[in-house]
Amino acid sequence: MYGKLNMYFILLICFTLSFAEELDSSDNSDKYAIDGTVIPPDVITPEWLLSTKVLVNGGERLGFLRNDGSFHVSNVEPGSYVVEVVNPNHIYEPTRVDINSKGKFRARKLNYVQTNLVQQMPYPLKFKVRAPYKYFQVREAWRITDFLMNPMILMMVLPLLLIMVLPKMMNAADPETQREMQQMQIPKYDVPELSEVMTSFFTGGKRAPSRNRAVKKRQ
Repeated sequence: MYGKLNMYFILLICFTLSFAEELDSSDNSDKYAIDGTVIPPDVITPEWLLSTKVLVNGGERLGFLRNDGSFHVSNVEPGSYVVEVVNPNHIYEPTRVDINSKGKFRARKLNYVQTNLVQQMPYPLKFKVRAPYKYFQVREAWRITDFLMNPMILMMVLPLLLIMVLPKMMNAADPETQREMQQMQIPKYDVPELSEVMTSFFTGGKRAPSRNRAVKKRQ
């Protein structure tokens, strides 16, 4: 009796394992893998391989590089994914990969500004170094233009240039233009001279006749 129970128990375990394998195979049939290669800046080194990673959709899937720089990200369902390479020393341009239900792959350049603009990329993916990271700003060298464009220098130089240029422009103008400029000037007020003011002060308020009046009487 115990022998039959053990046999039934073993058969049940085998049936359960075979059913689980069929479920796993059916689930994996709808999943795919993203393949590609990351090109190093100079030569492949162990440090570069360890520090470089492949992220799918910002970290939903994570891929590591092989010794030849290739990668393989498995268990990817049909859909649209952003694949990017992360390295602390170099910048790689990300790529969008579209996988349809039939397992067809299409890679295109990632463009967040113009989403409708499609620029296809080769598949399997190939990532090249775009530029190195710059963590420090290079100090700018001294230039003469920086000195000349200083606001304080401009405030000192521009008035001098105007003082030197405007008289020459006035002298070069024709007589009619000079007359118009003289008429546009602010009229001069009849201000008494200092000698007349002092004379009226010491003579007890009697003001000496001005020169203008004397000239008029002579006329």
